[in-house]
Amino acid sequence: MVSAQSGPYDVIRALDFGADDFLTVPFDQLELEARLRALLRRAGYRQERDRSEYVSADLAIDFQMHHVRCHGHEVRLTSTEYRLLEVLVRNAGITLPHHILLDRVWGSEWSGRPGYIKVFVRRLRRKLEDDANQPRFIETVWGIGYRFLATSA
Repeated sequence: MVSAQSGPYDVIRALDFGADDFLTVPFDQLELEARLRALLRRAGYRQERDRSEYVSADLAIDFQMHHVRCHGHEVRLTSTEYRLLEVLVRNAGITLPHHILLDRVWGSEWSGRPGYIKVFVRRLRRKLEDDANQPRFIETVWGIGYRFLATSA
C-alpha cells in the first residue's frame, strides 16, 4: 500500500486490512523496486538471469552466444529482436506489461511508444512461428503486454 499517511496506526491498520507492505509518499524509487523484488521472492517468482540457455522441443536459445534455433534451423534476429525475445523467455509464463518491455529492450526514454513492441513481436512471430496468426511462443495479453509461453522439451 502507498499512502500519504505515515502514523504507526495507519500502518497497522493497512497491514491488518490485508496490505502486504506499506510505503509512505514521497518514496524512493529504488526502495519501491527492492520491496517489489522481495514480494516476488516471497511469492516464489524466480528470475532466470543465470540460465545460459533455453531449450524446448521447438526452440533453443544460447544466451551466451546469442544463437537462436527454431525447429532445428538457425534463426537470424536483429539485436533488438533478440533482446525482446531474451527478455520474454527469461520471464517465461509471466505477462510483461508494455512499459516494462519498452524499458528493458529500448530504454526508459521509449516508455510512451508501445507501437514499437507490436512491430517487433510481429517480426519475431514471422521468424519463429509455423503460423504467425496463431502464435505458440509469444502470447498477446490484450491491454497489458506479452507473455512467452514456455513449452516442454
